[in-house]
Order: sequence, then C-alpha cells, then structure tokens
Amino acid sequence: MKIILASNSPRRRELMAALGLDFTVDTGTSFVETYSPETPHVKVPELMSSGKSHGFHRQLEEDEVLVTSDTMVLCGEEILGKPHDRSDAVRMLKLLSGREHQVITAVTIRSKDREKTFSVTSNVFFKNLSDKEIDYYIDNYKPFDKAGAYGIQEWIGYIGITGIEGSFYNVMGFPTQRFYEELQAFL
Repeated sequence: MKIILASNSPRRRELMAALGLDFTVDTGTSFVETYSPETPHVKVPELMSSGKSHGFHRQLEEDEVLVTSDTMVLCGEEILGKPHDRSDAVRMLKLLSGREHQVITAVTIRSKDREKTFSVTSNVFFKNLSDKEIDYYIDNYKPFDKAGAYGIQEWIGYIGITGIEGSFYNVMGFPTQRFYEELQAFL
C-alpha cells in the first residue's frame, strides 16, 4: 500500500520518517477547520482529523492509504490553537505557566473502502515561566505554527516542562507508537 501523509507539519513528516515508513506528502484539501461550539473539546481533534481526510482533494486509489492528523492543546476549558501573533503567543504561554494541560492528537487512517480515527491524550506540566523566559522563547523560536505556542522539542520544553504523563511524541504532534499499532492493524 502507498501511504500518503496529508500534513504541512514538519514534525509529523519527521516522526513518520523516523518510523521507517515510505510515504509521500500531499496536502491538497478543501476542508475548512470549523466546529460547533457545542462539540465536546476532547472530540474536536477527531472531528478535524476526519474532516481533513474527507476533504482530501481527490479520490483514493485501491492501493493508497491516507493519513491525516490534528493536535489540540487544552488548558482548563480553553482550546489553544496556533497563536495569531506575538501577543497571542505570550497570552498562551502565560496561561500554561505553572499549570497542567492536555495535548490531544487525533489521527485518521483511511483507504478507499474503510477508515479508522483515534486520539491520544497526554498531560503536560509546565513550571512557572518568567516573562523573560517567555519573551526569549517567542523571539528566538517563533512558535506561531504550533498549537499552544510551544514545541516540546525546543528550548521551552528543555527548561519549562517538569513532567509528562503519556506520549512525548504525541505532545510533539504525532502519537507514533499508537499510530504504528493502528496502521499495522489497518493494513
């Protein structure tokens, strides 16, 4: 089977490659990422991942498997997406500072005749971050393409994350171990 990763995320590409899988990248989609305010927060990533899969720009061939994914940071009752600008990134990191939050990544594996969507949740604990640490991180790492305004694999993760319950790679944006199991079962 030919595996197609439909993601612009360099981290997802890196993690898929690290699994030793041959795949191509094709990000063409008509899906618009919106959801009803009544949608339970923990279901949003699955809804987005499935929507990206079904919005793929063409029909799948018999020998193709499409992989889509969505990662969400949930702090209390607030969903933290990608920051709109610097001030939004500062706001998000101040919200995460000294608190526990959840990172939920959903993955959809779909072929021409079947599909499987699953999600993985990891709990992440941040120390109290100083304004100077937040400013340094944003100015030097520009985390504007990351949900929650941070990358665990970057400086902020080295100095700020005091603990994780669950998968490190899920927090990075792709639950590699669970994906590997699900892909084997799917194929």
